Amino acid sequence: MSDVAIAESVAHLRPMVELAILVESLLFVAPEAVKITNLADALEETPERIEEALADLMAGQAARGVRVQRQGERVQMITAPEAAAAIERFLGLDLTTKLSPAALETLAIIAYRQPVTRAQIDELRGVASDGVLRTLIHRGLVEQGERLEQAGRPFQLRTTFDFLQHFGLQSLSDLPPIEQAEEDTVAPNGADVNVAKPIQAATGP
Repeated sequence: MSDVAIAESVAHLRPMVELAILVESLLFVAPEAVKITNLADALEETPERIEEALADLMAGQAARGVRVQRQGERVQMITAPEAAAAIERFLGLDLTTKLSPAALETLAIIAYRQPVTRAQIDELRGVASDGVLRTLIHRGLVEQGERLEQAGRPFQLRTTFDFLQHFGLQSLSDLPPIEQAEEDTVAPNGADVNVAKPIQAATGP
């Protein structure tokens, strides 16, 4: 591309403030999480500029009632986690159903080690996790991903956007660090599996 063409292309770029407004509008009307490449195509922008617009949005939403939530290359608009109780009362919903200790433990393993198979979870917990996994999948906190090309072709399990919503996280990078304590349970392969504590810390008691 010539210097003239590059200059003309730059001149026609939307101001970042305008692009951020458009990205927020698309996320608001989107019925589900959207890929960044889809936003770029709809707005005839590059994925890099969409990323910049998303960063601007996320930086300015701390004092607002909505947030941009991200998981991998997909993003969506959600309400602020601190508004959960008010939304629950307003809509007559039960958004804060407590998870059992077994469910928290299993969910934490998936959150910190994903993608992970049921057999790997069972090995870390030392007990079968079929029932707990059915509950987590039914609650929409966990979903099945791709199958592994190995014996039995097991599904890889991963957390969902509902998981981020439930624990008030904007992305998986917001998960608190795993606390290393002497009393932590250690699996046969030496892996620390006491990861329910930081998951609980994300929402408090």
